[in-house]
Amino acid sequence: MSLFRSAFFFKSVASLADAPASVGEIAFVGRSNTGKSSAINALTGSQLAFVSKTPGRTRLINYYALGAERFIVDLPGYGYARVPDATRAPWEKLLGGYLRMRAPLRGLAVVMDVRHALTELDQRMLGWFYPTGKPVHVLLTKADKVSREAAHKILRRVEAELAALAPHASVQLFSSPKRSGLEQAAAVFRAWLDASAPGSPGAGPGREPNENPRQDRGWRNKSPRAKRGNQPGAKCLKV
Repeated sequence: MSLFRSAFFFKSVASLADAPASVGEIAFVGRSNTGKSSAINALTGSQLAFVSKTPGRTRLINYYALGAERFIVDLPGYGYARVPDATRAPWEKLLGGYLRMRAPLRGLAVVMDVRHALTELDQRMLGWFYPTGKPVHVLLTKADKVSREAAHKILRRVEAELAALAPHASVQLFSSPKRSGLEQAAAVFRAWLDASAPGSPGAGPGREPNENPRQDRGWRNKSPRAKRGNQPGAKCLKV
């Protein structure tokens, strides 16, 4: 857990051209209001991600640095029905571009409300991401909102459905307020990042090239203290 407890806000980007240099990153995605920000905050032990009751609050790709050019990445939510199409389209383009083109992405954490797991939109996301060959770990959040028996029944159902929909995916119960499932999730994500570390099995010689040679050259020249006006959502999305 110590790796994630060292996380700090690094930057928000409105395009992949502004993404930082990276050797490995774990991305979090999910339908709006499923507890994605709360899950990130529970994992890092801080209030890095902004928690809002307003769907679609995350409009940029937010990077949280773990050091050594590794990151947790908070992606815009999907399925935010209250957001106008004209506003939603650029977010979906940004989200799709990241998931298709971001080479340092080591795996995808898909956050689902245990009470509304594997909706049609979730299934589309999993089916769309599956061809990348990258691992998926599903967090069934808000497990404290249902009984233990009901939660485990849903877990078994989702496991069975994932076996056919995304065979490489794993799934667990998770509760941010109760802090249950933290160790299990951290172990999965740490394994993904460790596998991408230079010199580790499967990492290949040296680091992967960046998609854009003009990218920010990583965390080393950044201060752990975020500057005023450089918080998530401080910038406007440029279309």
